[in-house]
Amino acid sequence: MKSIISIIFFILWMNSMFAQVEQNIVSSDHTIHLKIFGEGTPILIINGGPGMNSKGFIPLAKTLGKTNQAIIYDQRGTGQSKMLEINATTITLDLMIDDIETIRKHLNIQQWVVLGHSFGGMLASYYAAKHPERIKGLVLSASGGINMDLFSRINITSRLTPQERDSLSYWNDRISKGDTSYHTRLRRGYNLAPAYLYDKSNVPIVAERLTQLNTTINQLVFQNMRKIGFDCAIGLKELKAPVLIIQGKEDIIDQQVAKTTLNVIENSDLVLLENCGHYGWLDQPKKYFFYLDQYLGSIK
Repeated sequence: MKSIISIIFFILWMNSMFAQVEQNIVSSDHTIHLKIFGEGTPILIINGGPGMNSKGFIPLAKTLGKTNQAIIYDQRGTGQSKMLEINATTITLDLMIDDIETIRKHLNIQQWVVLGHSFGGMLASYYAAKHPERIKGLVLSASGGINMDLFSRINITSRLTPQERDSLSYWNDRISKGDTSYHTRLRRGYNLAPAYLYDKSNVPIVAERLTQLNTTINQLVFQNMRKIGFDCAIGLKELKAPVLIIQGKEDIIDQQVAKTTLNVIENSDLVLLENCGHYGWLDQPKKYFFYLDQYLGSIK
């Protein structure tokens, strides 16, 4: 009997570790959907894209939520964050920053750690430049950088095999002609995902994530970044909080992007992971979380 009770308590304890709280912040023209895992130092995780939801970042949030309060949210117009209209006036970086501030105020957080991955790193950098006083710590994970230099350096398909490139072209053509079925989007994902990974066993995970892309939002975000001349350098020079820049050596993002950020932000450190592509917690989870935990421990 005691052993059964012990098992029950263990199961309840395990469930509590991974328990999540879901909330909606509702305004007149849009809803922000967020999930919270764990308790402790608040960490806002900003997923990449743009135009993708935060579902693929649940495993990362669960891991960080074991010892922190990890928060993920669907960026405006994606996932369960609904909008009345999606156009050039409603999808802008400044409005995305306003959404982040809305979440912070809603949760009554004075300062938090912000972790931005890929495009999320660009958005996190923009937020830190606009609101440095709210940043307790900043983690730029495989970030797209602090300006637009990435777009002259990146060639995603260069890491694909000739067969993968041919197949990707085929499925992209199907989509361009109106076939946006899940099957077609997933096949496209399977042929694009290897570009992001060192460990190809994780292709199904990334391929599934790539099916989420809202191309309209994606294009509107990049259009706005060009319009405003996206560059966070001046604002980030005022940032006093410590910054961790972490990136795989085999990432599609050029290492120079990370090094430029390192040179701009005075209180920053750069970690380059061996045998690692765009997703550190997939390709090199032990090393990725070692450096992340070490950094978080230093600022608590």
